[in-house]
Amino acid sequence: MTEFETYRHWRLDRDISDLIWLTIDRAGEDVNSLGNEVLEELERIVGRLENTTAAGLILISAKASGFIAGADIREFDQIDDLEYAQQSAARVHSVFNRFEALPFTKVAAISGFCLGGGLELALACNYRVALDVDHTRVGFPEVQLGIYPGFGGSARAIRHLGGKSALELMLTAKLLKPSAARRAGLVDEVVGRHVSLRWAARRAALQKRSSRPCAILARLTSAPGVRHALAIAMRQSVAKKARKEHMPAPYLLIDTWARLGDDFNALLDAEAKQVPELLFTDASKSLRRVFRLQEQLKSQGKSDKSLGAWTPRRIHIVGAGVMGGDIAAWCALRGFEVTLQDRELSFIEPALTRAAHLFKRRLKSDAKVDAAKNRLIADVDGNGIRSADVIIEAIFENLDAKQALFERLEKEARPEAVLASNTSAIPLESIAERMQDPSRLIGLHFFNPVAQMPLVEVVAGSASAATMLSRGCLFANAIGKLPLPVKSSPGFLVNRVLGPYMLEALKVSQEGVSQQTIDAAAQAFGMPVGPVELADTVGLDVAISVARQLSPDNTDAIGRIQALLDAGKLGKKSGEGFYRWKNGKPVKPTVPPNVMLDALAMRLITPLIDECQSCLNEGVVATADLVDAGVIFGTGFAPFKGGPLHYAANHMENKS
Repeated sequence: MTEFETYRHWRLDRDISDLIWLTIDRAGEDVNSLGNEVLEELERIVGRLENTTAAGLILISAKASGFIAGADIREFDQIDDLEYAQQSAARVHSVFNRFEALPFTKVAAISGFCLGGGLELALACNYRVALDVDHTRVGFPEVQLGIYPGFGGSARAIRHLGGKSALELMLTAKLLKPSAARRAGLVDEVVGRHVSLRWAARRAALQKRSSRPCAILARLTSAPGVRHALAIAMRQSVAKKARKEHMPAPYLLIDTWARLGDDFNALLDAEAKQVPELLFTDASKSLRRVFRLQEQLKSQGKSDKSLGAWTPRRIHIVGAGVMGGDIAAWCALRGFEVTLQDRELSFIEPALTRAAHLFKRRLKSDAKVDAAKNRLIADVDGNGIRSADVIIEAIFENLDAKQALFERLEKEARPEAVLASNTSAIPLESIAERMQDPSRLIGLHFFNPVAQMPLVEVVAGSASAATMLSRGCLFANAIGKLPLPVKSSPGFLVNRVLGPYMLEALKVSQEGVSQQTIDAAAQAFGMPVGPVELADTVGLDVAISVARQLSPDNTDAIGRIQALLDAGKLGKKSGEGFYRWKNGKPVKPTVPPNVMLDALAMRLITPLIDECQSCLNEGVVATADLVDAGVIFGTGFAPFKGGPLHYAANHMENKS
């Protein structure tokens, strides 16, 4: 039964127990987000409810995709007036405060994504119940957009969790599963998928349940002496990942807490002033661009009518080396049945051992670890070929061996199966020469380490069928990777643009600049690691292959890498390359702070940017946006600069 007016994005109902059900269902969208129109309606609803009595209220979503994914990021770019933005933030605070003050118990019923503004609204409820399903995630991802929670979230999180826990949650942008969210204090109750979320929320509302007050010890972390000491440690921790001039938001959040502690109203006032200011920074504008680029890559892996009912379920990997074994482990981790083939079981066993370590790190329960192990099957005889939906070749870089393998795979595989090579050096056209139907062959180029690198280049040879390429993108998306369509050419995109970058670093080194200074310059620009450390990380055997392929005339650099290889120094994986490695970290002296790094950084970055432009001009990647997306997610190019071509167009002279 209902007694309320009709709204476009919300629905208000009152049931027989005098409970009000406030359902969000944003019109015309697959996902709920808090856009201006949605918030304006919420303001009207709150005004109506302030004059209403009820046994309680339940906030719930009608979307299968989840609760509320946050604010509508698309609207951020439409804001061009700081004062208006600050007034809007204060108005949202007022609405949430009034919602929180409604004179009856409010319960948030959470299923799926409860992020950012969605979590901020849920924290304005008395109690939160979350459904324990795979896609339920709770957290504050705002720092990844160059801001911090601005709908009252920083103030409510600090009040609810204590300063230390709240700031750690906001600074790390961790998205928590329901059980972890309950341990953190964001969720009060977790119900299994066999339990009705509506029933659990209804019970909580009728029993007038409320979250436990913040523990005394947790609240003491906001006491003056304690929080100032913690703030110093937090700044040091953040500095290991981002510099203040690159990413001001986390530092501003820490400084605000250090200054104001748990003064709720003062924190709200600071939010309303500071978060809009952050929206206007170059860092936030660029990071919002990166978010859009990420969504664009994800869209490459969406199913369409041309794929029919094809869905990847069984994966077969040929080659159990580091790359092949880690691809197999990742696919099994993501829930796929995987068969892993090599010449002998002894070649497969190390991959199974590495996979077990990955499963133990990523899957917390023994049952889930065992299930993942059972999904990864050693398959010396290649029995999995005949039932696989996707077959990936990851053997050594030898043309004859690859040609012979695909000649056999084509005969044994199902007609609709994707046949893919992970090669980074041999043209697909050459590999496909002995195939009866070369249109079946595509490239699926993963990056090392597979578990950490989000990008997969989906490579189109001159004969590759569009359907197979679409299936390759769909598969990449299904295993949680970002698919980037590229044309078959030497180095594709990522290795091609990294080649000049790393070779320029070696040239600078030969001129007498220390390799640690070179790396420091790149990191000062915003790269996650410097080019010398990167060469060690990918492996000098791989680096020399790329150098010979892309710059065969650079005999000095090739000779220097070869000398290290001749000495058995492969880089990180052998414990020594350009650097000596200890406990997974390069051993290098600290660069003096007075060294001028900006000019050196531009010398290193310029060849990378020039190569990006060449890739665009040659059609290796279709658009400038996709070039930027590929280089950001494939190399870690400073995301707060928006991508190499975007940076060149907006910040470099003489760049078109």
